[in-house]
Amino acid sequence: MAGAAAVGLAVAAGAVATAGPWDSGQRTAERDKAAAARQTGGAHHLGAPPAPAPAPSARGVLAALSAPANAPADTALDQVLGPLLAAPGLGPQPAAAVYDTATGKQLYGQRADTAMTPASTVKIATAVAALSALGPDHRIPTTVVAPATGNLLTLVGGGDPTLGKDGLRALADATARALRTRGFTDAALSYDLSRYSGPELHPIGPNENIAPVVALMTDEGRTGGTSQAFGSGGGSSSGPAPRTGDPAGDTARMFASLLRERGITLTAPPAPGKAPQGATELARTLSAPLSELVERMLTNSDNDLAEALARQTALAARIPADFGGAAKAVAARLAALGLPQAATARFADGSGLSRENRVSAQLLTLLLARAADPAHPELRPVLTGLPVAGFTGTLRARYGATSSATGLVRAKTGTLSGVNALAGTVVDADGHLLTFAFLAADTPGPDPAQRALDRLADQLARCGCHAAPAP
Repeated sequence: MAGAAAVGLAVAAGAVATAGPWDSGQRTAERDKAAAARQTGGAHHLGAPPAPAPAPSARGVLAALSAPANAPADTALDQVLGPLLAAPGLGPQPAAAVYDTATGKQLYGQRADTAMTPASTVKIATAVAALSALGPDHRIPTTVVAPATGNLLTLVGGGDPTLGKDGLRALADATARALRTRGFTDAALSYDLSRYSGPELHPIGPNENIAPVVALMTDEGRTGGTSQAFGSGGGSSSGPAPRTGDPAGDTARMFASLLRERGITLTAPPAPGKAPQGATELARTLSAPLSELVERMLTNSDNDLAEALARQTALAARIPADFGGAAKAVAARLAALGLPQAATARFADGSGLSRENRVSAQLLTLLLARAADPAHPELRPVLTGLPVAGFTGTLRARYGATSSATGLVRAKTGTLSGVNALAGTVVDADGHLLTFAFLAADTPGPDPAQRALDRLADQLARCGCHAAPAP
């Protein structure tokens, strides 16, 4: 049933207009398109020199942010979304929630508080928790340490899955210089994975969607030359790919080879080992800032990054960085943000690959609304990282030139066999920034489910709709 009751997250009216999710230059092109909520097409100016035909304009987005919070409703949302949620492609009992960040009210709900398998939309929770715990400027280190004197090296993994060859080369350069300063051209090398604990394999087992979850790896354990530069540490292509079964050992052996290229003789092959107490740091490389890691994780639905960020959240809480500890840390961070709905959620992993996750549509909308709250600028990458309909990430190939949602809806997708989800943001035609979540189970297949989800988002983008009037 639709409802206009507040659901526990107070966001002041007009808040997004003053410090919305598109600050710092984000989505400025969309600002130019928002002069009128229903304006279409580009403009031709008399006297201007001939030019190619203008590209079609997307519907207005950002000018709408200054619209009054009590803008009149044209149609009640339950009349618009109800029939669309009955599509066979969404299975027998889909869930939906729509939230207005300007008024702080839930505009629509259908089984909104029912905890369901969220698939990859759980990455929204992972992102909020990590940014809340660590801040957007946090970087994950990979270091080389040694006792105060001597040449016993330990490569210490900090949990950066985006570490690439450039980062390893920088570590090798600095390590070779430090050894020569100490008077050595030979060394012994071990590698320390102790930042993480528990099983390395995700419960789904060996899979092209995720590497073993260890504290030391290069390019997310991908094989076959899929590496690409990312930030200061290197990076990987997105999507499924063959994965090594020993990402830490492979990384250590690559580092050993780089040391040899720099004239350092290793006395034995690298082996696992814990860094000695009181060791001196000889070299360090850092990941890109957490803000960039979150954006990449959400845009590409990067499972390796998601599991790494969940474990970083556990480390910040000083609890074991395994699947269980990460789940507890994420839930605790969400509860600390004042989201009581987190108490009924279940986090079995950070990526959404597990079918044991349980999250409600209501919680997803509130997480997104919290990220739009000016009081929490540290969470803004959650919104700026969402795929853009028809343009980026997992929404690049969805929607089309005639869809009202193209270029305007930003949303995280979720797909498992029989499970499909979409959660994100849109500014409606009356100027309200809405957060939404649609969750479906027992779906007949990904194609009909995705088409049905996209129609829901499309309708929100075109509709001047709000909650049904009170009887």
